[in-house]
Amino acid sequence: MARKIAVIGTGYVGLVSGVGLSDFGNHVTCCDILKEKIDLLNSGKIPIYETGLQEHFDKNVKSGRLFFTSDIEQAICDSEVIFIGVGTPPKENGEADLSQVEAVVKAIGKNLNGYKVIVTKSTVPIGTNRWVKEQIAKESGKDCFDVVSNPEFLREGKAIQDFFHPDRVVIGYESEKAKEIMSDIYRSLFLFETPFIFCSLETAELIKYSSNAFLATKIMFINQIANLCEAVGADVHQVAKAMGKDGRIGSKFLHPGPGYGGSCFPKDTKALVEIGKKYQVEMSLVKTVITANEAQKERMVQKLEKILGSLENKTIAVLGLAFKMETDDMRDSPAIVVIENLLKKKAKVKAHDPQAMENARKIFGSQIVYTANEYEAVKDADALVIMTEWNEYRSLDLKSVKEVMKGNIILDTRNLLDPLTVKNFGFIYEGVGR
Repeated sequence: MARKIAVIGTGYVGLVSGVGLSDFGNHVTCCDILKEKIDLLNSGKIPIYETGLQEHFDKNVKSGRLFFTSDIEQAICDSEVIFIGVGTPPKENGEADLSQVEAVVKAIGKNLNGYKVIVTKSTVPIGTNRWVKEQIAKESGKDCFDVVSNPEFLREGKAIQDFFHPDRVVIGYESEKAKEIMSDIYRSLFLFETPFIFCSLETAELIKYSSNAFLATKIMFINQIANLCEAVGADVHQVAKAMGKDGRIGSKFLHPGPGYGGSCFPKDTKALVEIGKKYQVEMSLVKTVITANEAQKERMVQKLEKILGSLENKTIAVLGLAFKMETDDMRDSPAIVVIENLLKKKAKVKAHDPQAMENARKIFGSQIVYTANEYEAVKDADALVIMTEWNEYRSLDLKSVKEVMKGNIILDTRNLLDPLTVKNFGFIYEGVGR
């Protein structure tokens, strides 16, 4: 049966989840305290770039299953299931900031008017869902509700695909009634034999952090191997390919580059370290991963400086600003660190990205030049740095690039280009680990 659902928070997680849940046949109301965001959504536009999201958004709005409102209290009262999808950004010490979750919990407690399932979709520290249960009971004076932990595993750029074809669905629960309702909501995934992990609240919370920390560790492991490959003359791609053939290791996340970024890995690894501190468990491996990741970003500028010498008054073309392709998200993007360091060294930066230009302007303002395309960016540049693996950068017209560039240096931090081909056009090529 179709469930009446409220999704509170229309950021990346909340909006994708709301659209996906409505596509499953549920009646979904997405809520946000930012009226301008709700007005934008009600006008048929979405505030983020995500492949396929607009099409599913349009279909479900047209079907009458997907709604948007800033009246959170009414949405809570009208819904049987409430998904919490607000942000949990890191504090200065790396601990997750739960202030938005706290505000939602308070609103739910004040407007609890019957049995409801409260589902935490946001990434929260271990123990948060139990705290949510205590706070709602305290605020409402009632016990006619259940709390569920249902962490998201959405890859930016592939979120729609991941929502409809997940590797697994994790549901932390305590009551059979809540389990039955969650199973009903996700009944479409049961038909595709998606693996479901039913577990305790604490286990579900830790699964999310553990998964992201492990993937971040794989990324930094191959980056350090790539750095060693450069020193000894080995090819990291062949090393990674051979490693990936081992079924115990697998080939995913063994791609060298400038370090990880985005909305999940940086904040979740830092949060896991803080959780360890709280419970007096030393997370030394995760700490090392965090340190190594920051060093990898810095190393990209060091590589460029080694080739060019002084960067002062040099014009550097940076292709790619988002932390990965198929998204406009620049949160903790390696490109930010690279550009900041270039500016500190008094270089001039010209930049291009197919989707992230507006977000870049919010960070750098007029400190850098924004260009309409990649070829305008490289015009009169002393060096070209590829930071994001967009497909259009894979197929650069190197002849045209050579004609308009002032210099002949290409730093390919994503190893998109074939080194021999690039060198045949008269460039000095520098990749990562080869």
